[in-house]
Amino acid sequence: MNRRKLLPAVLALAAVPLSLAGCGEAGGGDAAATGGDDAARTVVVGTEPTFPPFEMKDENDVTVGFDIDLFKAIAEDQGFTPDFRDVGFDSLIPSLNSGQIDVAVSGMSITEERQQTVDFTDPYVNAGLVIATRPDTGIGGVDDLAGRQVGVNIGTTGATAAEELAAEGKIGGVQTFQDVGLSMEALVAGKVDAVINDKPVSETYAKSRPDKVIILPEVLVADDYGMAVRKGNTELLETLNAGLANVKASGQFDTIQDRWFGDDAPAAVEDAAD
Repeated sequence: MNRRKLLPAVLALAAVPLSLAGCGEAGGGDAAATGGDDAARTVVVGTEPTFPPFEMKDENDVTVGFDIDLFKAIAEDQGFTPDFRDVGFDSLIPSLNSGQIDVAVSGMSITEERQQTVDFTDPYVNAGLVIATRPDTGIGGVDDLAGRQVGVNIGTTGATAAEELAAEGKIGGVQTFQDVGLSMEALVAGKVDAVINDKPVSETYAKSRPDKVIILPEVLVADDYGMAVRKGNTELLETLNAGLANVKASGQFDTIQDRWFGDDAPAAVEDAAD
């Protein structure tokens, strides 16, 4: 396989303004049960498709990305059918716990706060928060954020980190956006001076606009991505963990990673596949 085959398409999609205007939460009612005959089993998956290259919309408005292909591989290995639904990131855990979806797969960091309300699979990607800025801001690290406006995405670990820095007086102000595309647009337009977000996604945007966006080398917070299920849903959790382990052992994880990251795959993603 050509390791760079899909990377230009990923960068092109990352450069397109992304918003949730065309996305809705999963429909009302309980999600499909995960028990019963494997051939008829459906798992309803909530994802916010504004997080390239993990999840995003292609030119045909179909949700694609690293997370999507990984979950499809897990589903095939374990013999169930995934039903992907568009859900705003800040609505994923409420939708999960209300029964509208069975699992949240959306580049979600495993945190102690989230573990109080949901259960996570084994981690599958090491991410970490970084600062994105413009080349002309003179920002070289956290110490340069005093008095500056920082963009974050609602409900994310980046938002939590920025709010903590603001409380310590290390940030001039925090502006919250619905998705990473909007926060990066604000950065390019000069509406904010920096954006705090996950490293792999921030790097994808920087590659699409190298003259406008740079990524600082410091990792503010190291964290892992996991897939979230409702508390106590041990059957589904064990199914997903078994499938994830098999996909890694078979080499499919590496193939999917190559498809979406090419030769420039972040080292952290490669570490998670080991």
